[in-house]
Parts: sequence; structure tokens; C-alpha cells
Amino acid sequence: MLRVRDGEVEKLGVLYERHRTPLFSFFVRLTGNAQAGEDLVHDVFLRMLKYRHTFETGNRFTPWMYQVARNAHFDSWRKRQREVSLREAGTDEREALPSPDPAPDVKLKQAQEVKLLQMALAGLPLESKEVLVLSRFQNLKYEEIAGILDCGVGAVKMRVHRALKELREKFAQLAG
Repeated sequence: MLRVRDGEVEKLGVLYERHRTPLFSFFVRLTGNAQAGEDLVHDVFLRMLKYRHTFETGNRFTPWMYQVARNAHFDSWRKRQREVSLREAGTDEREALPSPDPAPDVKLKQAQEVKLLQMALAGLPLESKEVLVLSRFQNLKYEEIAGILDCGVGAVKMRVHRALKELREKFAQLAG
């Protein structure tokens, strides 16, 4: 990123190849929509190019990238809140997360649990969903998340704990 910041913008392609899949996964988990995830990935890399001058020497790239991603998601979410939705809330466009290939009955049970988990995650408030996706799915350290969210590490730990509790409760409600 330092080379991109210093004018070698073609090096952004290397960063794109390296980080597009984790970013896509981050956005799909936040939005529940693959197309929106793809659009947001492209938006993030355009923003990285536009705001490359804000990347500082000595900073780690991944937390900076997720801060840009978080801002892009928030802007997209805010824009969608103002638009009138033509679809019913019952329409489900979420895609199942990939899983290993066990026996059919086990596979069906896992698929049902994954679906319930996705529904439970989708039902969480944005703040809870965001901190869970960053910590559990994107494997960021609490210190990095604290920098992204502009809060202390203790606050991140508390948010993750509360979000996991909310997720467990939602999952239990959905599972019956």
C-alpha cells in the first residue's frame, strides 16, 4: 500500500488479488447478498485509490482496509435506508456457506444449522453483526478491531461477548 500511496497505482491490483476474497466474505456476511458484496468490494478498492494518501507509514494495511470497508458498507446501508424497497421482507437471497461433504443426513442437518445461523446473524443489529464478522470471520485481533471502531480493546471484548450472547439467543429462538 505504501507503493500505491507513493504513486505506483498499478500495485493496487496485487492488493486486490490478495484481499478481494476476505473482503467479499466480510460483505456477504454483513449484507446477506452476494451482488451487494461484490459491489462493495469494488467500491472499497476505488476508495483505497482515492484516499491512498491517508495510509500512514508504520500502520498495518488490513485494519486500514477494513476501516475503508466499514465506511463503504455504512454509506451503502445509509443509502439503502433512504430508498423504497420493492421486495417483500420474506424474500431470502442469502447463499449458504460452503461446508465439507459428509453423509447426506449430516449434510442436511449442517445446512439447516448454517441457515439458522445466517438468519440469526442477519437479525442482529449492525453493530453486533459487524463486530462478530470482524472478529470471528475475518480473524482480526481485538486491538485491530478497536482501531477500526475507534474504541478501546475492553469495549471490543464487551461488544463481542454481548454480540455472541445475542446470536445464541436468536439462534435458539429460530431453532425452537
